[in-house]
Amino acid sequence: MSQIPGLINYNEENGLYCSYNYTLSQDKNGFIWIGSDNGFFRFDGVEFKNYSKGLKNIEILGLTPLSNGEVFIIPFLNDFAYLKNGVIHNTNTDPELNKMQFPSVFPIFFNDKKRDEIMFFAHDNPKNIYRYKDRKIKTTSLDTGLKVYKGFHYDFDSHTLFLQSMPGKIISYNILTKKKKDFKIDANKDECAIVMKNNILITTLNGKKISFYYRASGSFKKLKSITLKDPDTIYGIYVDDYDRLWVSLLNGGILYFDQAISDSSPMKKPYHFLKEYLINGVLVDKDKNIWFSSKNDGIFFLSQKFFTSYINFPINNNSYITAIASNSNSILLGYNSSNGASYSFSKGSREFSFNSSKKIEHRAIYANNDIAIFGQNQEAFQMNLSNFKAVPLKIGFKNVVSYGNNEVLISSHSGLFSYNYKDRKISDTLLNERNYTALPYTPDSLFVGYLKDLYKLNTKTKQKKLFLKDYYFTDLKKLKENLYLGATNLHGIILFNNHKVLQQITSKNGLISNQIKKTDIENDHVFWASSNAGLMRVELKKNEPKISIFTRIDGLPSDKVAGCVIRGDTLYAATSKGLGIFSIKNMMIQQKYINKKVIINSVIIGGKEYFNLRQKISDIFPNNDVIFKLSFLDYASQGKISYKYKVEGLSKSWQISNSSKIILNSLPPGKYIFKVYGLGYNGKRSYIYTELPFEIKPQFWQTLWFTIFVIILIIAVLVVIVNAYIQKLRNKKLKNILYEKKIAELELQAIKAQINPHFIYNCLNSIQFLLYKKDYEETENYLNIFSQMIRKTLQYSEHAFMSINEEVEYLSIYLNMEKLRLKEQFDYKIIVSEEIDPGWHIPSLLVQPFVENAIKHGISGLKNRKGSIEVTFNYKHPALCITIKDNGTGFPDKYELTGKENSFGVKLSQKRIDTFKQLFNTNIILEINNLSEKKQTQGTEIKLYITPYENQITS
Repeated sequence: MSQIPGLINYNEENGLYCSYNYTLSQDKNGFIWIGSDNGFFRFDGVEFKNYSKGLKNIEILGLTPLSNGEVFIIPFLNDFAYLKNGVIHNTNTDPELNKMQFPSVFPIFFNDKKRDEIMFFAHDNPKNIYRYKDRKIKTTSLDTGLKVYKGFHYDFDSHTLFLQSMPGKIISYNILTKKKKDFKIDANKDECAIVMKNNILITTLNGKKISFYYRASGSFKKLKSITLKDPDTIYGIYVDDYDRLWVSLLNGGILYFDQAISDSSPMKKPYHFLKEYLINGVLVDKDKNIWFSSKNDGIFFLSQKFFTSYINFPINNNSYITAIASNSNSILLGYNSSNGASYSFSKGSREFSFNSSKKIEHRAIYANNDIAIFGQNQEAFQMNLSNFKAVPLKIGFKNVVSYGNNEVLISSHSGLFSYNYKDRKISDTLLNERNYTALPYTPDSLFVGYLKDLYKLNTKTKQKKLFLKDYYFTDLKKLKENLYLGATNLHGIILFNNHKVLQQITSKNGLISNQIKKTDIENDHVFWASSNAGLMRVELKKNEPKISIFTRIDGLPSDKVAGCVIRGDTLYAATSKGLGIFSIKNMMIQQKYINKKVIINSVIIGGKEYFNLRQKISDIFPNNDVIFKLSFLDYASQGKISYKYKVEGLSKSWQISNSSKIILNSLPPGKYIFKVYGLGYNGKRSYIYTELPFEIKPQFWQTLWFTIFVIILIIAVLVVIVNAYIQKLRNKKLKNILYEKKIAELELQAIKAQINPHFIYNCLNSIQFLLYKKDYEETENYLNIFSQMIRKTLQYSEHAFMSINEEVEYLSIYLNMEKLRLKEQFDYKIIVSEEIDPGWHIPSLLVQPFVENAIKHGISGLKNRKGSIEVTFNYKHPALCITIKDNGTGFPDKYELTGKENSFGVKLSQKRIDTFKQLFNTNIILEINNLSEKKQTQGTEIKLYITPYENQITS
């Protein structure tokens, strides 16, 4: 197996848990299906998915995928089944399958991919032929009239079954018309018809001979035959979709014939694969990759590029190559042992061994048209290429480069030497120190690479000078005049002239590795760099170099590349698994994308798995976790698959996952679109994304109507709570108001109780004064008016309000009484505006104390003029205004009027105003103006304002 570069073995370590593998097949999506003794498997390049649950017999001899997504299962005996949407249906769950019964353990079957149907019949003496389509089976009986015959082929277009009767006759039988037709065939009677494809019949004889016949109108004409050499014995015959013949051998391995079965020319020598294994089946897939199923060793895979490279490989020895060189006629190879090879462009290949007892690897090779020098670690050999005779050189190599006529420079652990290969002797010792590489840049100057540093060496004086420090050069090449190329062990590639470093190219610029083994020149601006991680082509540009990377996925036998040789358009790459030969033009036509799409195998939402992704993925789920099971069928990437995805409706950013299961946790309800790219080896992605829309429906408590209902309910509860709280506050406030009103009523009664004695006290003072003056007539008049006042005061003090008419009448009586008492010292006027409704009510006994105060404090003290009091009732929108105006002496400031000894009545009136405000929610404003401050007149003006609302509620 190790001798075939790129060959991969999949077995139990990879998840293929079985002992025996049978047939291989591929469905329309590209999945590989494998029948085994442990059920069957589906392989996507990463995972082997096993199917056994639902099978009545787990030994699966054949699998036939259909374009409708079904996979028909052919187990041992008659326990047929099929796989649909991830579920296996057997003869118990689908009794239709019981219609097919065969006496042999394994029927012959043919699948028509265009019609999506399968035809089944027995190999020996078939009595019926069965047609399976859309999970229905149609049985057609066969009436051949033959006693002994074998069925080997069915033609769907002509509805014809091909039979081989004994001895050696070929018969066609139309299952619709029941007509037979005999074909003439010039064949041995013991030849057994095996397979027929595109009118080419292939027969075998005695397990050794294979013959090819072409079907003409009524006969089969022989094209050619081939007899296998001992010990090869036929185990199985297969013709792939590209009409190439494969023959598995009973003694191990499988033969591949690289020519069409219809080609009448003699059969070419076949290629022998997997000699150590018994091969049960072969499949060439849609991408021309090769799959082999084995008896006990799993399955084998060889990509199309590796397969093509292998069958075109010019040298049998594909071991570890450590050195490569060329001349105009051939390629020279050195291995990691004391062996070499020469591949001549005209004469073919030749292998040779310098010392078979030693495993010393080659370090460098020099070649011209006549000789080649193979340098190894401890010794070297000079070979005459005309006769391939070699003589040993007692010197170990690190590197070798051309150095003038018939000479080379040899770098070794003991020094740097000039070696004349014509004379076969060292012509000059340039250094006596270990060095690794050298390159001439002038006739008498060299660059010499030490372990770490690069020196300039004068070959005449033998003097060296440090040039570049700490670069660890492994190889030096001249790109063009005064421009040199240095491969380093740590720092990528260095471009320099004989004065300084011009440019450094590293992984930051796109190299796959900074550890470069060798560089090889294509032209003066393009070179190739070899590394343990692959091969790189570097094209120098003005700004950034253009770097193309090639690995085993691109067909290299291995990523470990020791060096390469360029001949025109052909590149020869020396790798650890042999020589790779490529067209540079074809290598550069690398597809930017992989021409495949990601396949979504199924989707799991809330524990429910969906296989039919054509249906709408939408439902209500208690658990909103979503799992996408993916496959990206790029088998050439050899399992190095990842996925780049995003979920529109959830995020705008792309994410990368190495798992084929993309898990989205706790998605909120909504509509989403899952988009995914496949990423193959080196990050190359699929040419287009795969998308799948899906919807997470909300639970009833997540719906809009439920949210609205909850909001309304919350609002209603809050309203009830707030209203209850407000009502509680209102009731509490109402209680307080009732308490306050009760107190205010008691206070008003108390004030009234104070007003009456106060008024009577003032009147009695006036009567006492008249009696003191012995003015009995006036006293009598005063007593009459006083009696009226007492009656009115007692009457109005029982009510909270009195009308304006009543107030005017009461004020007139009081003013007349006071005018009488003061001997006409003042005049008064009471004016009621026409805008005033006389029936309006105002607080009782509110105005009189202010009039009394005007007489007592304003008029009574006048000596040089007669007093005047004017009471006016006006309506000034929006308030009723009562004005008490006198022409007295005024007062020094507005607070003097409320002094304790002179203003008891005003104080009571002010307190009544406050009580009325509290008790009746009235708005009464008291305004006192000192007219003397205006220096235009004398006196005081008092104004009472009552708003219309308060005015109205008193009526």
